[in-house]
Amino acid sequence: MKIQNYVQGKWKSGEGTELEVFNSINGDFIGSVSSLGLDYEAILDYGRKVGGKALRKMTFQERGLMLKALALHLHKNKKKFYGLSAATGATKIDSWIDIEGGIGNLFTNASLRKQFPDLPYYVDGDGIPMSKGGSFMGHHIMVPKQGVAIHINAFNFPIWGMLEKIAVNLMAGVPAVVKPSEFTSYLTELMVREIIDSKILPEGALQLVVGKGHGIIDHANYQDVVTFTGSAATGKMLKGQENIVQNSVPFNLEADSLNASVLGADAVPGTPEFDIFIKEVQKEMTVKAGQKCTAIRRILVPENLIDDVEKALANRLAKNTIGDPSMEGVRMGALASKLQVDRVRANVEELMKSQNIVFGDLDNFDIIGGSKEKGAFFSPILFRNENPLEKTDVHNIEAFGPVSTLIPYKGIDEAVEIVKMGKGSLVTSIITADDNLATEFVVEAAHTSGRILVLNESCAKESTGHGSPMPLLTHGGPGRAGGGEEMGGKRGVLHYLQRTAIQGNPQTITAITKQFQVGAKQPEANPHVFRQHFEELTIGDTVFTHKHTVLESDINNFAQVSGDNFYAHVDETSLEGTIFEGKVAHGYYILAKAAGMFVDPKKGPVLLNYGIDECRFIKPVYPGTTIGVRFTVKEKINQEKKSEDDIAKGIVKFMVDVYDQTGETVALATILTMVKKLDQSK
Repeated sequence: MKIQNYVQGKWKSGEGTELEVFNSINGDFIGSVSSLGLDYEAILDYGRKVGGKALRKMTFQERGLMLKALALHLHKNKKKFYGLSAATGATKIDSWIDIEGGIGNLFTNASLRKQFPDLPYYVDGDGIPMSKGGSFMGHHIMVPKQGVAIHINAFNFPIWGMLEKIAVNLMAGVPAVVKPSEFTSYLTELMVREIIDSKILPEGALQLVVGKGHGIIDHANYQDVVTFTGSAATGKMLKGQENIVQNSVPFNLEADSLNASVLGADAVPGTPEFDIFIKEVQKEMTVKAGQKCTAIRRILVPENLIDDVEKALANRLAKNTIGDPSMEGVRMGALASKLQVDRVRANVEELMKSQNIVFGDLDNFDIIGGSKEKGAFFSPILFRNENPLEKTDVHNIEAFGPVSTLIPYKGIDEAVEIVKMGKGSLVTSIITADDNLATEFVVEAAHTSGRILVLNESCAKESTGHGSPMPLLTHGGPGRAGGGEEMGGKRGVLHYLQRTAIQGNPQTITAITKQFQVGAKQPEANPHVFRQHFEELTIGDTVFTHKHTVLESDINNFAQVSGDNFYAHVDETSLEGTIFEGKVAHGYYILAKAAGMFVDPKKGPVLLNYGIDECRFIKPVYPGTTIGVRFTVKEKINQEKKSEDDIAKGIVKFMVDVYDQTGETVALATILTMVKKLDQSK
């Protein structure tokens, strides 16, 4: 069977055979892989011109709903991926992480639409006044790059590795060309077939190259983004390619690293934290057979506890059963391929020159089911390194399998120094119930780690664990880990956008950003904005309210009703040494009074007011001050119907500008309202 590429709108077999792939459990032939003969220049151009053009026409809201629909579709059909996932050596739990973890990434990124405007581009930050008279200002917008995301992924997570990346670039409005590892590309191909057949994504938004992909980045340009997940050596080689350097192609490198987990000095045997530590280390050694870029490679333990940890960890590893994931009782599957077995074995043998194996055997171990000769099975190997400051292979050599090393440390400062010897990690963890110890460690070790997990009894039951990157947090790390960032929620989406400063008159900037900018025109709304449906409202339209003179009785009454008897509002004799010249009105009274002034009370399209943003009380309001309100349509965000019976509506942000008789603003806020649509079909 030929594992096929999906390029330029067609499924296509590469010329000849670059690689034959086999079931890692029993050695059965799965198929042949090739990308030879593919025209990468045409593939990238197709993505830019077809997929990119379609995605850039969509707003963030539409892209988010597209991701949600795709996530729902894949979740509904998730069972079809588990059978083939087992061929990669994955247990059911391993497959769950890969398949449902990847789909979960789609769901999470879909929800990010609520943090973006109802536009194809993003308005970044606040406007910046740049002239005395207010006729000239600056702002920033971020538009989708007009290129493609080229994702070069590792073999260990054929589905998660693809979905966690494309979820971000698709949300940004950028198409993707995915090149999974050829060794497990058969599982990625199955997922891509399901995605393409669903027709949820616009054509050209996703292309797949299943072979070695030599030359895929040779035609990348400055509008493209290349991401690489895999070994540090390969990643740095690709990042240094002439085309990448000459064309300043953005390159995100997420490399395997020598991650560490530290046992706090307080976590002695008998404490919950000691047991949590043992369980976490064993899990990270054996989940996906240790084939995780976030796996624990260095186990740092107070020197007085290392014997206890070795004994407890060896006992737990001894209960680990290896074999065919379909067999009852199997808790660890195989490595992804026989080639990976050879690579891990070579690195273990290299590490054996400077440290001792205290658990496991390269040759003598039992399996349940499968084929030890044809499969890719490997025993967990636990080393012990008594002198990590001088025997430094452990800080330089990574065996990408179920392999880790016990390391003693004398104090928290030395633990930090040992962690740093890994030259940059994706993740570090510390298991301790001592928050002072945790704080000291985190502050000192953060500069060398992309993520730090502090684990103790209080969070252990709900913790996602040392090795699990989460969609809303950045995934990456400095130095050896590649210096890149993936995911990270909104931060990840922004990687695929070009930030551009824009300058002009506030009216022009309002037109571009679709957000009201101070200094732009404020035509009087007719009718009142609360009488208009979502579609009828125009950015900048303003209600100019009647005026109200604040009386001392207003302040006294509000204090009585609210219970807010702060001295500045009720006791004029206590104002010496303050900024106030006399009894001052409550800020919340000013805001409440403003609402009474700008609200049209009759039933209409406004369904509810559900929040206030950016509320500021700028100038004291004393008795005798006359206030008015400029109530302006600031921004509109479309909202999808949750069901056919749901009311079609949108979110409208209104600027509440309360000013005094001098024309100066005394309070400024943004209120959020839900406004009914005129067209209830959308």
